[in-house]
Amino acid sequence: MLLQKIPTGCRKLDEILGGGITVGEISLIYGEAETAKTTLAMQCAVNCARKGYKTLFVDCDGTFSARRLSQMALADFEKIAELVTLARPKNFKEQTFLTDQLTNYVAKGFGLVVFDTITYLYRLEVSEKPGKTFELNRELNRHMAWLAQVAKTHKIAVLVVSQVRSVFEDAYVDVEPVATRVLKFWADTIIAMKPTENPKVVKATVEKKLGVANPFYCYLKIDRAGLSEYSASTT
Repeated sequence: MLLQKIPTGCRKLDEILGGGITVGEISLIYGEAETAKTTLAMQCAVNCARKGYKTLFVDCDGTFSARRLSQMALADFEKIAELVTLARPKNFKEQTFLTDQLTNYVAKGFGLVVFDTITYLYRLEVSEKPGKTFELNRELNRHMAWLAQVAKTHKIAVLVVSQVRSVFEDAYVDVEPVATRVLKFWADTIIAMKPTENPKVVKATVEKKLGVANPFYCYLKIDRAGLSEYSASTT
């Protein structure tokens, strides 16, 4: 059966997304630190493996944990681990090379490519070479354009994770993805992860999704096994 959706494993979020993240598209997850962005990305990789498809997980900021993967995969760990290929670029140049060579990595049997965090090495490069910000921004835009093309032509889902920066509007402070214009332009689906008063609960808002007119949100509980739907009545 042809892969069309990769479930996140969170019932309400999957309902909003029409079954999960969509194959052939770019999905963006962004949020502050400790909002379970990587956990959600890894959970998608686990669920992709459970459907018999491989994942290329590009760990740009060193947050991927085999121990965390084993907690999510439980008894299926060995089988799932075999279907997850890990890549760890050390700088933005290596990330660029990996992106350009992506079609050599995602051979038959791949269903998902994750870039976590796609803006981490870009941000480091900008801080070291502020005079090249425009060129680096253009290069990141090229990365995203190529990922969109690979997603469509190879019938795989591309999931990119981003850090955030603060945005000040009047007396109001909000956050948005680093390189927000580039990422939001290319992303077909956008999920914002926000903290709540409970450190074990996050608010996931689907800000953009084809066929969904208004933003929808749900609350997710973080535990040892990953992310699941949260409701106050379960506490």
